[in-house]
Amino acid sequence: MEASVLDALRARADAFVALRRDIHRHPELGLQEERTSALVAERLQAWGYEVHRGLASTGVVATLRRGTGRKRLGLRADMDALPVHEANTFAHASCHPGLMHACGHDGHIAMLLAAAEHIAQAVDFSGTLHLIFQPAEEHPGGARLMVEQGLFESFPCDAVFAMHNMPGVPAGHLVLREGAAMASSDDVTLTLRGQGGHGALPHQATDVVVAAASIVMALQTIVSRNIDPLQTAVVTVGAVHAGQANNVIPAEARLDLSVRALDRAVRDRLEQRIRALVAAQAESFGVTAEVDYRRDYPVLVNTVAETRFAREVALELLGPDRVNLQGPALTGSEDFATLLEHCPGSYLLIGNGDGEGNCMVHHPGYDFNDAILPTGAAFWALLAQRFLTDEA
Repeated sequence: MEASVLDALRARADAFVALRRDIHRHPELGLQEERTSALVAERLQAWGYEVHRGLASTGVVATLRRGTGRKRLGLRADMDALPVHEANTFAHASCHPGLMHACGHDGHIAMLLAAAEHIAQAVDFSGTLHLIFQPAEEHPGGARLMVEQGLFESFPCDAVFAMHNMPGVPAGHLVLREGAAMASSDDVTLTLRGQGGHGALPHQATDVVVAAASIVMALQTIVSRNIDPLQTAVVTVGAVHAGQANNVIPAEARLDLSVRALDRAVRDRLEQRIRALVAAQAESFGVTAEVDYRRDYPVLVNTVAETRFAREVALELLGPDRVNLQGPALTGSEDFATLLEHCPGSYLLIGNGDGEGNCMVHHPGYDFNDAILPTGAAFWALLAQRFLTDEA
C-alpha cells in the first residue's frame, strides 16, 4: 500500500504543485479566504464530496461516506496567509503587496486536496471522512469559531488530525509527539496611569515610565521563581509605549506581553502571578494599573491512542529512518489545539527541509517545499484507509 500510494501521488504531483503555487500567488488573510475557499470547494465537489461552506465565514467541510462503517475521521488544513511583504522574486510570488503565504498553509491545502482526490478515486474505506479546510489559523482563531458554530455537532468525528510543515527538519520526515506538543498563547496589555509632569520636576509627577521599567524586570522573575524549573513558560514583553519627548513625564504607558505555557496549570499560575505582581508594582510607584488579559490559543495536547495510531501509519509509509516518534515540544502556538479540546486527535510535523537557505516560517523569504507534497498527501491517504475500516 505504502509504495503504491506514494507512487500514485508522485505521479500526480505536478498538478498539485501548480495548484499550490496558484494559491501562493493569491494570499488571503483570515476570514477573507474567499478565492481560496471557492477553489477548494470546487475541486472537492468535482471529486464527489458533499461540500458545506460558511462555518467561520470562509470555512469548507467536505464529507465522503462509504460502506457501513461507523467510524468518523476528520483531517484539517488551514488556509490563511499573513500580513508579510514577500521578499521572493520567483514566478509564483504573491501578487498582493503586504500579504504572503509565509507559513505554508498553501502547501497544507494542496497536500490535503491531493489526498482527497486520491482517496475519492483509489482508496477503499468504510465509514465517514470529513475534510476540514479552516480559515484564520493565524488570527483570530478559526478553529474556535468553527467549533462555536457547530463543527462537531454537524460533522462528528471520532478523531481529528492536522499536519504542519517545519523548516529545519529534513524534507519529508515526519515528527510526532504524544502529550503537550505546542504552547498556549495569551495576549496581555498592561496600561499604567499616573500624573504627568515636567522632566525637570519629577517629584511633582508619578512616573509611569519608571514603573513600567520595574514591571518589565519583575515579570522575568515569574518564570524563574514561581514556575517549576522542570516546566516550560515564557513571559515576553514585546512592546513598550510611553511618552514622546525627553523632557516630559507621560501620564500613561502601555506594555504588550506574550505569555506561553505547555501545561494548563502553569498557564493559570502565570496569569495569577502577572496580575498580582503588576498590581503590587504599580502601587509601590503610586500609579494605577489596568490588566487586559486575553486567553488566546490553548495548550495543544495530542491524545495518546491517536498519536500512537498516527505513528504506526507514519512508520508503515516511510520506515523508522524518516519518522521521529517523539519530537520536542514547541513554544509556538497553534489553534488546532481548540479542536483537540473537543475531539481526540494528533498534530504532527512534516519536514520542509534543513538545507542552507531554508527559511523559518513567518519569514519574508519562506516558501513551502513542493518536494514534500506527495509525502504529506500519501500520509493522509494511508491514515484515512487505515482508520476507516469496518472494525468497531
